[in-house]
Amino acid sequence: MIVADVSFDAPLPHPFSYRVPDDWRLTPGQRVIAPLGRANRTGVIVALREHEASTDLKSLLGVVDRARVLDGDGLALARWIAEQSLSSLGSTLAALLPPAASAVSAVPAAAERERGPASVPKPELLVGTGRETRLLERLGGGPALVIVPDVEAAARWSQRLARHGIVARLDSGVADEERAAAWAALRAGTTGLAVGTRSALLAPLPARARLALVDEHEAAHKPPGPPRLHSRDVVLERAAREARPVLLTSGTPSVEMWWRADSGRAALDAAAPAAWPSTQVADTRGILRREPLTPALARAVRETLAAGRRVLLVVSRLTSALACDECGEVLRCSECGVALAYARAARSLACRVCGRVSALPDTCPACRGRRLSPFGWGAERVEHAVRRRFPEARVARYDPDATRGARRDAQRRAAAEAEVVVGTRGALRLFGPGALGLAGFVAPDQFLRLPDFRAGERLFSLIWAAAERVARGGALVIQSQTPEHYVVDAALRQDLGAFYRQELKFRGELGYPPFRRLAVLTITAKTPADRVRLAQDVCTALATDRALTVYPPAPDRRDRVRRIVVKGREDLPAHLAAVLTDFAPPRSKSRGIMEVEVDPVEWQF
Repeated sequence: MIVADVSFDAPLPHPFSYRVPDDWRLTPGQRVIAPLGRANRTGVIVALREHEASTDLKSLLGVVDRARVLDGDGLALARWIAEQSLSSLGSTLAALLPPAASAVSAVPAAAERERGPASVPKPELLVGTGRETRLLERLGGGPALVIVPDVEAAARWSQRLARHGIVARLDSGVADEERAAAWAALRAGTTGLAVGTRSALLAPLPARARLALVDEHEAAHKPPGPPRLHSRDVVLERAAREARPVLLTSGTPSVEMWWRADSGRAALDAAAPAAWPSTQVADTRGILRREPLTPALARAVRETLAAGRRVLLVVSRLTSALACDECGEVLRCSECGVALAYARAARSLACRVCGRVSALPDTCPACRGRRLSPFGWGAERVEHAVRRRFPEARVARYDPDATRGARRDAQRRAAAEAEVVVGTRGALRLFGPGALGLAGFVAPDQFLRLPDFRAGERLFSLIWAAAERVARGGALVIQSQTPEHYVVDAALRQDLGAFYRQELKFRGELGYPPFRRLAVLTITAKTPADRVRLAQDVCTALATDRALTVYPPAPDRRDRVRRIVVKGREDLPAHLAAVLTDFAPPRSKSRGIMEVEVDPVEWQF
């Protein structure tokens, strides 16, 4: 008897075994329908084996794919992704495979794909002006898989590549039938050029096809849901396994990718930067309490509107830390280096990494000033102030992360027609290169106050991206309480190297990525007592592994969950998996739920 091991989209660490009907011819990598619990579910065959005849095993009910959607190499890569992200193999496969068609009869599997060359080329990182044009030239119309951060980018790149032939779309921006057909065409070899988001990472390709990752620094390459692994890591791993050339583009590379290039593990192709707009920094120490616009920024807005150009004023949604209004000092944890989170009700400061809590100080530790400010300028306050100062201008607010559905669509339509857009970083997607006359940062220090070690990297990327959207003759104005900060200075001087030298020094001293790996464990339970007890049990278990640095459980701002931060080396996922085995399902429902994210990109503290 032939037995099929099938993995399902469920948080379970093991597959389930089923009897294969005698007249069926199946292969690992095909999707099948099988009974699971009280329902019939679609799963992926991950192994086939001979077994002694038995009546205990249930039989497979149907076959979804005429041929397997993944070969052996694809299944091996999926297992690696599941191991690195601490996701189940079934959930990983469900997220990274195309939609399943209706059940059909089984047919023989497709032949093994051609193997690639033995040598592994270095990844190439394209930065500077014209990086996307250089990517298109490198691809040259040959077979390639281009991974982009979102659906809008997939549509745009599909159009750009269409002049080279048929382009397979592998993202949710097209119908399920089209995605399934595109995957089948790649598998059959009738097309070799594909564009997609994360769900296309396992797409079948010919041996000589290249891999490309657009805007590798974008957090959108690591969306919610399993597997929580950045597309950059998967692309680099696949390129190494299959000996494929890989190209990555970025205006401001992730610190991890820059470190690779700086250490010789990736090749840096840096073109001369484009002409920067006129730049100005307005020092706001001791001011900016009643009006969000300094005279310099207000004058720039007036001149830009008079010239018939558009204005973007960038604000932050989160203002959860304290800074001194007199000297600009941000209150940080002395051990971890991240901004301390401010709790207004408890009048306390807490570190979201090590969990240390302290009372509010009476004076600034740097200048002894007494003006410590926990608030900032949000989008709504800035919008009202701009309307008051420029009553004739068409002003709109756009915060895509704070709105959903019809309300967000309405905001987007209004912003598309506005002369002045007040928005968060998501508003940058409204504007292409050269679309702005002015980009103004109202209070960028709020970004640096976030309790996140990536705060500086995120602000640097945001300033750079805004500057690239300003047309020739336009302006970039930054209002800051810390005008001498290395993030602001490096961005205004267009000096990538200066920023990454400082950032790598900071991270190296405190053991942050890329020098150590991090994981965040989020604990939820029915009652606060259960939550605290489970978090403490997990923390105690993790502390028994000497390869891990474990920080005490810390609550979020509303005390709804407990979070544990863990540091480790390259093998961090393996150590976590070994320790957390005792807490995996099946478990008592009363104990709670634990979510693990390895290598977090954005901390929602």
